[in-house]
Amino acid sequence: MAVSLGKLVSEVRRKIDFEDISGKVIAVDAFNTIYQFLSIIRQPDGSPLVDSKNRVTSHLSGILYRTVNLLEYNITPVYVFDGIPPLLKRRTLEARSNRRMQAMKDWDKALREGQIEEARSHAMASTKINSEVIESAKELLKYIGIPFIQAPSEGEAQAATMVSDGLVYASASQDYDSFLFGAEVVIRNLTISGRRKLPGKNIYIDVTPERVLLNDLLGKFGIDRRQLILLGILMGTDFNTGIDKVGPKTALKIVKEYKTVDKVVRYAKEKYGIEFDSDPSEVVSLFENPESIHMAKPEFQELVAKARPDKQSLIKFMCDEHDFSQDRITKFSDKLLELRGTKGQRGINNWL
Repeated sequence: MAVSLGKLVSEVRRKIDFEDISGKVIAVDAFNTIYQFLSIIRQPDGSPLVDSKNRVTSHLSGILYRTVNLLEYNITPVYVFDGIPPLLKRRTLEARSNRRMQAMKDWDKALREGQIEEARSHAMASTKINSEVIESAKELLKYIGIPFIQAPSEGEAQAATMVSDGLVYASASQDYDSFLFGAEVVIRNLTISGRRKLPGKNIYIDVTPERVLLNDLLGKFGIDRRQLILLGILMGTDFNTGIDKVGPKTALKIVKEYKTVDKVVRYAKEKYGIEFDSDPSEVVSLFENPESIHMAKPEFQELVAKARPDKQSLIKFMCDEHDFSQDRITKFSDKLLELRGTKGQRGINNWL
């Protein structure tokens, strides 16, 4: 479970237009983004898009079309993929696996009963990212000329490091863990903006990009980053189970009063009679000193500048291998060459 900071973040997040971040290079949390595409891009009954060999292609559709959209605004995404998860995340991964299996059972049941809307909701909850999805996403990014980085561990941590090192302007993710990892600027809804239907309701909303500054979040509530991490620990993170019924406001009150790891742990034991399932000091260390790669700026700039679209390989990959429309992919290929080819390097060269 990602930390539930939504109620606090909502007080400092600001809606932005794509023009506001034109000319920026942004680290995109690949797993988070691909998960969104796999969840949202589905048939009415919840089935994902697949090719003639029954391979899922929803993520390929999302990556290609959304990337072209970003490039049209002169926004350069750099996808960051997760590596080996920390041992502390094992419990969370097992819980997610169990929830997915139950969602698949519920999806099948809803389909048999003809509950199409309910089926789609369960299908979204059953979303799983496997190695085939990841490798096909990387192959697509290579052909459309978008750089990607393989993180040694958590992708969000790597993206946050890239922001801190001045390699990118912001980290793009829907998860609030980005702030705990120290991302100074986070863009939400970067790849899922547009008109969206609320699950289970006949209501549509407009989803727009949002920008959140870590300093605004800390300043608004009068805490430092370590206290923000402690706040997350009290509610629960990917690396520990929180305290039942302790939400953002209660957690904020606790960390502002008790401030340090030892005092917060002692208070939690006295007040709630619990001990955390993971050592809070270890969780704090994981957020403050995550395993990530520090790249020299010239090395990173070369990585971004060298990425170029490969029209023929893209058409072969999308059309011959995955059954996408030849006419449509050809048009997107030409657009990519215009935006990321030799003629389209003006914007990125200005950034470099």
